[in-house]
Amino acid sequence: MNAALYTTGTSSFTASATIPPITASIKSSGKSSRVHAAAANHHHQQECNYNSLRSLILNVADDFINTFIDPPSSHRPSTDPRFVLSGNFSPVVDELPPTECHVIHGSLPPCLDGAYIRNGPNPQHHPRGPYHFFDGDGMLHALTISRAHPPTLCSRYVKTYKYLTERAAGATLIPNIFSGFNGFPAAAARSILAAARILAGQFDPGNGIGVANTSLAFFDDRLFALGESDLPYAVRLTEDGDIETLGRHDFDGGLALTMTAHPKTDLQTGETFAFRYCPVQPYLTYFRFDAGVGGRKQPDVPIFSLSRPSLIHDFVITKKYAVFVDIQIAMQGPMEMVFGSGSPVGVDPKKTPRVGLIPRYAADDSEMRWFDVIGFNPFHSINAWDEEGGGDVVVLLATNIMSVEHALETSSEHIHGLVEKVRIDLNAGTVSRVPVSTRNLDFGVVNPGYVGRKNRFVYAGVGDPLPKISGVVKLDVGDEMGRGENTVACRMFGSGCFGGEPFFVAKNPKDTNGEEDDGYVVTYVHDEKNGASRFLVMDAQSPELEIVAAVKLPRRIPYGLHGLFLRESDVRRAGRP
Repeated sequence: MNAALYTTGTSSFTASATIPPITASIKSSGKSSRVHAAAANHHHQQECNYNSLRSLILNVADDFINTFIDPPSSHRPSTDPRFVLSGNFSPVVDELPPTECHVIHGSLPPCLDGAYIRNGPNPQHHPRGPYHFFDGDGMLHALTISRAHPPTLCSRYVKTYKYLTERAAGATLIPNIFSGFNGFPAAAARSILAAARILAGQFDPGNGIGVANTSLAFFDDRLFALGESDLPYAVRLTEDGDIETLGRHDFDGGLALTMTAHPKTDLQTGETFAFRYCPVQPYLTYFRFDAGVGGRKQPDVPIFSLSRPSLIHDFVITKKYAVFVDIQIAMQGPMEMVFGSGSPVGVDPKKTPRVGLIPRYAADDSEMRWFDVIGFNPFHSINAWDEEGGGDVVVLLATNIMSVEHALETSSEHIHGLVEKVRIDLNAGTVSRVPVSTRNLDFGVVNPGYVGRKNRFVYAGVGDPLPKISGVVKLDVGDEMGRGENTVACRMFGSGCFGGEPFFVAKNPKDTNGEEDDGYVVTYVHDEKNGASRFLVMDAQSPELEIVAAVKLPRRIPYGLHGLFLRESDVRRAGRP
């Protein structure tokens, strides 16, 4: 059997199962040998013909669904491939091996000795039917920077089970989560087709159906590509800047089902905190990983006080708590899918959003506290901390999505992200909020060394519209902040130029007495007029976020989602098998 075998922990799967003719494997000689070989080859040919016919029938059924039951429609632009995959949202058709780049402005700071890696959707096959931006196969774009060599760019798919299975089949097999269930007829038809493909052996959902297209995280001395519909996929950078997928990772069997794409690592303790949400009880499960190499996953903490399934994409930690927001975007139950929109995810306008706090080291959810916060629907949380000076107060920074009914649209002028500072007094049982900026912002980040503790500065992308980013702002969220506009620095990318999530890189992260904003803000930027992409390095302390270096990239980088910067020492540590 000619099969690519991937092993992760105690489980394994085969990427393909193409069985070659077996004549060469028959050792015996004579007429009997030739007869047996001919019979075996005839049987193999019959099996191949049967499999081809079965695949043809299933593909015809797929085409029928996408043509007559639920075709792409201009009335639903957020799931119409003609709209979703236009311009720089369109995928790059090939992977890019490590390719030399050129610095075209300034010089790269010495502290940028490592790699900037960003994740994002990049479908390997053109969608047969409706397609959402969140459904594409994950592709990593890594710019490796070294003092000894010119920078190199590498773009590789995360070799998920879904990607490998569909690559072998030459077509999509696994239904899209966000676009495959538009109304009951489409949901029913695609569910039946998926069941038929499983029974036909075309894919095994037990090996995961995720696309690992959302973000990256570095902990346990490993680099993970993440998507919240599956387990993490361990990846590594080679010495020449290439990207390799090591496999689906379950932490020696300690992690089951799925994990958030936004775990939080406390750099002061080395611990990592995470969660998963689920359409069945418990709808939310919280857990953490010990510090250090081989950090053991601690037992799950089911949150039974969450009374219905909710799409909880992100969360934050403080020294005392983990903070979740139960927003109005909910996971639909079977009855809601049948008699409602048919989609597994939808907006419930009657639901009151809530903020929930659980002790950071809780063994169960008995001390979980929930607070109603009307009109608060953050898709991304930025940071949180415990307020000093007595009492039990938590301060939360998050981007509240106004007009939440448009939150899942790929690109909409109706989406407005408002960064808010929320103060939760657990003793008084009160919640107060104040806007930090009235701009349309998202993808807010802080200095990674300040995760879980009080920070002053936030760096966020300016939506034009989201998820396209036309610039970066620096916000001052200190105690003396004004009401509504606390922008202290801004860098717009220019006409027709759009970037993505900014990331802050400290000049010296080990200097505990250094200034919080002593470092650089980095991101990829694409010029839609000439089709070129660049890597920008901005001085975080400059009033204009001055560009101190720009790298011309050998090809365009499609708009994507989240990334991180790994220092060279971390790149080496993450390279172990």
